Amino acid sequence: MPAVRRLGKPYLFRIASTGASPLVALLPAMYCSQRMSDSARSPIASSESGASATAAPERPTLSELFVAFMQVSISGFGGALPWARRMIVERKRWMTGEEFSEAFALSQFLPGPNVVNFSVVFGARFGGAPGAAVALAGLMGPPLVIIIVLAALYARFGDLEVLGRILAGVTAAAAGLLIAMVAKMAAPLFKGLDWPPLVATLAFAGVAIMRWPLPYVFLVLAPIAIALAWFRPVKR
Repeated sequence: MPAVRRLGKPYLFRIASTGASPLVALLPAMYCSQRMSDSARSPIASSESGASATAAPERPTLSELFVAFMQVSISGFGGALPWARRMIVERKRWMTGEEFSEAFALSQFLPGPNVVNFSVVFGARFGGAPGAAVALAGLMGPPLVIIIVLAALYARFGDLEVLGRILAGVTAAAAGLLIAMVAKMAAPLFKGLDWPPLVATLAFAGVAIMRWPLPYVFLVLAPIAIALAWFRPVKR
């Protein structure tokens, strides 16, 4: 049975009691499933590979959320999402790889930048509205200060040839980080011969090969993927 069907009134009451808005708190809970909540409260959490189980850390405090997303924002040259996954899944182990992919899928569905949406969804997941606020502040605060300084420097020294070469190198490194993150997120989907690899392949072909607009590809494949997940859940 799909995990969404297991959401009952007691669980929804606990989500509502955090004080988060319906968009921030209710939708992530419905999408990311009861299994995601159970694993966060359980004293034993599986590692990303699922090969062994280790003791799960305590729920992050507001200060831990702020510091974690601040580190992600400072480290995330060329895009913060790969660093967010490394921090949350590999270092802190606040989520498994599958849970991160589910939360990221929801963040991609909502309007706005993906990593900003993810910080709000993740913060609300562990700390309600205050958690969403501090995660967003940690993610957006330091880069805002840095980019203001860099913009002033670029306006004055942007014509230098050496600066263009530096930016070209940073762009190549950012592309490599993004490819590595995509490979890690896609790995669980291709473990078995089921429908997720097919949907992922169709999305890649539509956007990268056929050059169809991303919103059109999403509007076609998203309902199909949701229906398949509902009526034919993937065996984990």
